[in-house]
Amino acid sequence: MSGWLNEDQIQVQNLVRRVARERVAPRAQEIDLTAEYPHDMFELIRELGLFTLPFPPEYGGTGSMLSACVAVEELGRVCYNTAYLLVVQWVPIGAILAGGTPEQKQKYLPGLASGDLRGALSLTEPQSGSDVAGIRTRAKRDGQGWRLSGSKIWCTNSGMADFVLVAARTGEDDQRGKINLFVVEKGTPGFEVGRKEDKIGARGVPSHALFFDNCYLPAEAMLGDEETGFRVAMAALNDSRPIIGARGVGLAQGAIDHTIEFIKSRRAFGQAVSDFQGVRWMIADMVIQTQASRNLVYEAAAAVDAGVTGKALAQLSAISKCHATDTAMKVATDAVQLFGAAGVSNEYPINRYFRDAKVLQIIEGTNQIQRNIVARNVLD
Repeated sequence: MSGWLNEDQIQVQNLVRRVARERVAPRAQEIDLTAEYPHDMFELIRELGLFTLPFPPEYGGTGSMLSACVAVEELGRVCYNTAYLLVVQWVPIGAILAGGTPEQKQKYLPGLASGDLRGALSLTEPQSGSDVAGIRTRAKRDGQGWRLSGSKIWCTNSGMADFVLVAARTGEDDQRGKINLFVVEKGTPGFEVGRKEDKIGARGVPSHALFFDNCYLPAEAMLGDEETGFRVAMAALNDSRPIIGARGVGLAQGAIDHTIEFIKSRRAFGQAVSDFQGVRWMIADMVIQTQASRNLVYEAAAAVDAGVTGKALAQLSAISKCHATDTAMKVATDAVQLFGAAGVSNEYPINRYFRDAKVLQIIEGTNQIQRNIVARNVLD
């Protein structure tokens, strides 16, 4: 692990690991059970200055995606939802950095880095999740600005966000794929945040439906231009996928931590459960796959830091996201099995890891879509 991390990143790892164990872990179960936004955890992250990690120095950050992944991994190891607070701040970064004007960058990035602003990214619609090119939310020109109409679902953090980056179609009605991102600020007339979804996992950071009823947006609300907007949206997802993979690594490692503690304290047939060879092989596989996922995620994050873009980054990001989140699901499933009946009880935290892991296989591009990306890059 240290082969990927420099001294600064190891310091980030040590700091976040200590804070996660001492201050975050005691809150994790309650956040999941109540499904209430953890304002105290947001303030803790803000105090520590962790929101700045992936930002360029000119916006108050360290410019390191690898540092960001390390922080997410350590928080996700004890509390998926607290780690998610970082992720939802960072997801808009790629789009704004790639397509934002200097004025847009100066307006939004410093506030995201400090925690004074909260953002969200909205792509998914009732009829199009993975099929981003099939988005129906429509932006039509109105003088110098735009009129936005349509609806979105599953927009995480939108209830708390000061602005949402909304993907909308700007081409003709039958023209697939001509997509742009628009900054829609809270309070914009015609913009409504719908009810909170009751989710199986990721319960502490709410997701909402969004509704746009002929919202007027000034020209400067568009990121990039009409010809490059869709590529900007895809670049945002590529840049953020190592972070999603890091959540999978943290979740898997946390499930391993809980499982080891549990099986070493239980006895059956006159010996510790951890002494059964079958159990030991399960633990070994969990550790092996988690370490493999960690290396893939760190490689992808290091590539972002090195300026890798395009097809090469898409491949690394897809592989790392897919493997890490599939591993998280497999490890969490085996962990529940090793807990036995206790694994399905809310008295123990392991079922929370199981539920959160399922979410990771779906969000930020399903793992089937990640496999499509990998296959297309090697076959087409």
